Amino acid sequence: MIEEVKNREQLLSIIIRAHYKKDGISFFTPGDFSQQLGYMNRPKGYVIDPHVHSLVERKVVLTQEVLYIKSGKVRVDFYDNERVYLQSRIVETGDVILLAAGGHGFEMLENSEMIEIKQGPYCGDEDKIRFEYKPENINLITKGNGPKL
Repeated sequence: MIEEVKNREQLLSIIIRAHYKKDGISFFTPGDFSQQLGYMNRPKGYVIDPHVHSLVERKVVLTQEVLYIKSGKVRVDFYDNERVYLQSRIVETGDVILLAAGGHGFEMLENSEMIEIKQGPYCGDEDKIRFEYKPENINLITKGNGPKL
């Protein structure tokens, strides 16, 4: 299953659940995203021709990151660009999440291992603005079941 987290029309996140399966290739991100997220399911013997990527200058103005949840369970809290809390989702072992816009924070609900992929080079303190916020009432959106408070 693929889940999109939106704030009005702004796409904040795409979650690919561990059990997602489809033949062929699918890309879930618009072509203008600086981080592209796709899925491939190819049969034995399928060949992807050897290739190199062309040197193409790109301008990246917003860091987008992908997290692969190797193990565990994590609550992801989503915020708008003004740092206002919106909602939360749970990601767990095998899920992949693209954090595309807005703000986000995490709470480990179990011991968790994550692999993070994002653009570089890392710009240190210039790369992010940290802010303190702990939602008083968690607006947990579960897989197709609507808000849970």
